[in-house]
Amino acid sequence: MADQADKTSQQQDTMAARHIAIVMDGNGRWAKQRMLPRHAGHRAGVKAVRRTVEACVELGIRTLTLFAFSSENWGRPTEEVQKLMTLFVEALNKQVPELNEQGVRLTIIGDREQLPADLVRQIEASEAMTAGNERLHLVIAVAYGGRWDIVNACKGLARQVADGELAVEEIDENRLAARIQLAGPGDPDLFIRTGGDSRISNFLLWNLAYTELHFSDTLWPDFEQQELAAVVGGFQGRERRFGKTSAQVTGDHA
Repeated sequence: MADQADKTSQQQDTMAARHIAIVMDGNGRWAKQRMLPRHAGHRAGVKAVRRTVEACVELGIRTLTLFAFSSENWGRPTEEVQKLMTLFVEALNKQVPELNEQGVRLTIIGDREQLPADLVRQIEASEAMTAGNERLHLVIAVAYGGRWDIVNACKGLARQVADGELAVEEIDENRLAARIQLAGPGDPDLFIRTGGDSRISNFLLWNLAYTELHFSDTLWPDFEQQELAAVVGGFQGRERRFGKTSAQVTGDHA
């Protein structure tokens, strides 16, 4: 009976979405539909972030990773990029104290060398303020690209080899994974993209290898807690085999 209980517990744990990653797409189109400037859509998107954080806390999600600004987004109009950088600073100033009170830990991943100095300072202060929180780990990707992430990890391993600290033969998936930006939180169980497009867009390329994918037509500012709960509920009905057979996963060999 104890073995069966352990097996059931393991199966339930596999079905639970502990880590969700979201590409928050559709801010610009949301604003255009309302004949508003694109920046208004980004501000509406910040409110959707707050709703989603609160929903994840209620649903018992342990980690939420959000794609806020990609390495490719630097190619957008200069004015839009500048306003986004300002919005990031404003959002951190306003939201982080409240997140801290709610027990949310904040981590920013991405190429900080590309970011304005004032934003980097605010990021560092926000991470330090929330470092001890354990209710929810909120990871925000800024100036992040999946290919950059993998190349950056490879460079770190190459430096170790060049310095004689590591043999080429010792390099394996675990060593590379340890240098990927999400090494701490680990791979997402569930990936969601809003806005109607069905692509990953250079987000967490290493980490999404076995993540369950969901694409929503909802524009990000309209993404509500009820939809997130429905997607999470649907995830629990999926069978995650990780290359094994269904019988191996369920333990049913009859």
